[in-house]
This record gives sequence, structure tokens and C-alpha cells, in this order.
Amino acid sequence: MVLKKLQPALSYASTRLAEDVSLAALARQAGLSVSHLHRAFSAASGETPKHFTLRLRLGRAAALLLTTSDSVLQIALSCGFQSHEVFSRAFRRRFGITPTAYRTRGFVPAIPQSIAQNHSAIVNSVAPCIGLYPTPQKQKRTMTYSITKREISPQPALFMRRRVKRSEIAATIAGTLQAIFLHAQQSGIAFAGPPFARYPEMSLGFLTIEPGMPIATAVDQSSLPAESGIIAGILPGGPVAFTTHSGPYDTLPDAHAAIGAWIESQGLTPSGAAWESYVTDPGDYPDPKDWKTEIFCPLAS
Repeated sequence: MVLKKLQPALSYASTRLAEDVSLAALARQAGLSVSHLHRAFSAASGETPKHFTLRLRLGRAAALLLTTSDSVLQIALSCGFQSHEVFSRAFRRRFGITPTAYRTRGFVPAIPQSIAQNHSAIVNSVAPCIGLYPTPQKQKRTMTYSITKREISPQPALFMRRRVKRSEIAATIAGTLQAIFLHAQQSGIAFAGPPFARYPEMSLGFLTIEPGMPIATAVDQSSLPAESGIIAGILPGGPVAFTTHSGPYDTLPDAHAAIGAWIESQGLTPSGAAWESYVTDPGDYPDPKDWKTEIFCPLAS
């Protein structure tokens, strides 16, 4: 499996950003030739190893600028940049603002330090594999689901809405999550949890999908660029039917079907679109049997 072969390289790069994470170094970690690693990596993640490591370095630096008092130079060096100038140019190209101005602006809106630290942890955890949600896997197995009713709180989120064929789900989730992740970091918006995908409408041919990221504080839609297609919304609070799916993402329809049957058996009524929360990082757990996905289906009160 591709992810199993790439996992050593993914892990090495994401934990050693201040060290040598060249293509040759990553190939050695994966036990692959340079050309093989480059092809496999690009196919699995949608970006080259060079772009991947640069993105991680800049994302890590952006989080450190907002959560530490280290100097810009210290942050640049700790994230693998050789000089303040090289770092500043790369940072401005990605975020449209200098590192100093980014730090001065801070989080928008301002948030407590505890939430800021949680944001930093989410960036470190999710950023390496943001393009791998959800990587399709050709595996099939039967699973028994434990379904419960629980109360949850409303959760502010950023998402994008797309109408796609079922065969386009994986690529759509990966692409939209990358766009949301970048915009939130550019704008100083703090993350509050792992990626999700909501399904407002399903049919045999097409479905409407809303991939997104939970955020710490609600933002106004007018603050988002209209051309970005990003929507500020809320994952609803209240009663939900909840279960955890273990295994590859392409068997998730089994979990949705199980929740639907359970709701009917309990005499309950669904109220709104269900969503999936991808709580397991595929980069840390390359075997699909170890992946965990939480599923929430809102219920009428």
C-alpha cells in the first residue's frame, strides 16, 4: 500500500523540519529510490515532496509566530530556513504578509492562550496529511456499530460546498480542505478540531458535500473573500446519533446506513445533514484498519 511505504518519509519530514528533509533524505527513510518516492508521494498527496516540506515549515512557523515569543530569526531557523531573508520571502509568498506583520495582527478574533496552543497542536497534527483526507482504499469488511444518542455543543466552522460524483469525493475533500487550511492560516483564524465532511444531499449519481475545519471562534461571512467559496457556518448542537467507524474511508457508507437503521428502530427523527469527523491522521496510521472516523447525525428534539 502506498501510505505504508510513504509513512516513514511523512513522519520523518513532519518531526524534523529543522534538519535535512531533502528528496534524497526522505527517499532513504522510505527505502525507495528518489524517482520512485517522488512519483508515489506526488500521487498520494497531490504535491511534490519539496512543496510538502516547504508548506509544513511555513505552517509551523505561522503557528509559532502566534503562540511563542521567539524572535522571527529563531523561528525561521527552528523551521529549517537558512536565513531571515529566505524565510520572510517564502512566508510572504504563501501568506501575503510579512512574518512581523502576521505576528502583530495575531489571531482574528483574539483568543485565550489555551485555545491558541490547541490551534498549534492541530496545525502540527493535521497539516502533514491535509491532502490525504480521505484517501480511497480498496478494502472491504463487515463491521458492527455501537450507536448512541448524545448531546453536543454548536461548533463554528469553515467549509466549502461542492456537488460532485461519488468518484470525486476523495479529491474534492482533499482539495477543499487544503484551501480552507491555507485561508485560515493566512487570516489568523484558530482551528478547534480535526477535519470533517458533511453531506447535505445524496443521490445515486451526484451528492452535495461540505468539507471543512472546526474553528475556535465564529467569523463573519463578510470577512471571507467571496471568490474563495469558503463559507462560515455552524455544525449544529443538540441531540445527535453518534458512532465511530473503524477502517478505510470507502466503507463509511456502511456506518451511515447503520445510523439510519438505528434512528428508525428507536423511533427518532433525523434533523439535518450528517457529518464525518476524521479523528485519525492517515500519516500516523498508514494501515486503513486503524483509521477512526466519528459520525454525527442530528436528531429532532
